[in-house]
Amino acid sequence: MHKAKAWNQPCPNSNCEHYQLINRGNIRAISTYLTASGKRRIFQCQTCGQTFSETRDTVFFDLRTPEEKVMLALKMLLVRVGLSDIGFVLGVTEATVLEWLERAAQQAEKINHHLLRELPVTQVQLDELWNFIERKRSAHDTPQGESVAEATDGRQWIWISYAPQFRLILATVVAPRCFESAVQLIQLTAAIVLGVPCFFSDGFSGYLPALLEVYYRLKPFAPTGKRGRPKNPVKEPHPDLVYAQVIKEKAQGRLKRLTERVLCGAERLKTLGFTISTSLIERVNLTLRHALAPLVRKTWSFCKERVQLRRRVTFFHAFYNFARPHQSLRLPLLAEEVQTPGLFQRKWQPRTPGMAAGLTEHVWSFRELLTAKFEPIHNQSISG
Repeated sequence: MHKAKAWNQPCPNSNCEHYQLINRGNIRAISTYLTASGKRRIFQCQTCGQTFSETRDTVFFDLRTPEEKVMLALKMLLVRVGLSDIGFVLGVTEATVLEWLERAAQQAEKINHHLLRELPVTQVQLDELWNFIERKRSAHDTPQGESVAEATDGRQWIWISYAPQFRLILATVVAPRCFESAVQLIQLTAAIVLGVPCFFSDGFSGYLPALLEVYYRLKPFAPTGKRGRPKNPVKEPHPDLVYAQVIKEKAQGRLKRLTERVLCGAERLKTLGFTISTSLIERVNLTLRHALAPLVRKTWSFCKERVQLRRRVTFFHAFYNFARPHQSLRLPLLAEEVQTPGLFQRKWQPRTPGMAAGLTEHVWSFRELLTAKFEPIHNQSISG
């Protein structure tokens, strides 16, 4: 038996003074046990005496299925394979795959919550991706065919905010195309970025009122000395808010002209010198459609429940940011790093959007994505 000081394992006992704290010298490995996936360690907290498995609070906890089989199923969900196809290949039921997906989505939410915060983002691109749940038109929809805010079926859009400088997905929302959904996306984005970045989008009219709902200041009115109540303060755009649109004009399905329109903060935009563009987030839309089976056009793999699509998008969100290297972010290796045996020499260091944003120092393995553990936010640094 040896004392462990850096197992990266928190104590799961809520009554312990080291509850959820990592690498405090209180955790030691006391034994191992065999599973279908090999040996696993049993740890003990020396403070409270609580024992627990190394897979506690991970996707693999209390599963009898081999880890490789679970990871293979989750990988297939990220490469446009349908549920029935996964079940046929692996010999499991669709309900089992959905249970694994639920665990993976909960893990992804934990990762996003702990790492995506206080980001020094200067530009944010906004866009929404069309999809439908259960049926193409909801039983309660608008004359234009859009689902109402309360609907969970029919047209449901994947809303995305994206930081082009890091190629980082900031926030995602799966909801109808309405004002409430736009506000939710802006609120999620504002909660994880520093200051007021510049926002760029297509010509959708819902973004401007949503931005003004989040980024504003109250303008008071001086007393007039007359009888009656004083005039209530009114909202006006935040002085640092910049919002511009790229308007696409099409004819017979072909793009004819692009028009740029600045709706807020023209002077600041001119000072910063940013280019008005949504090209990178539109490329992310294509990546999503090639990654998730329900987003493929004219598919039989559409989701029957909105929660299942939300779980897939959330899982892809964390995978894209931390475990999927982005070619445009790679860096050339130094001369001494290139010298390796073999005919083919490495020339590039792969990087993920999370590495570009300074949130992590390496490309996460798929297992690391499913087993990462964190301290409570008030006890940890930005890098987790």
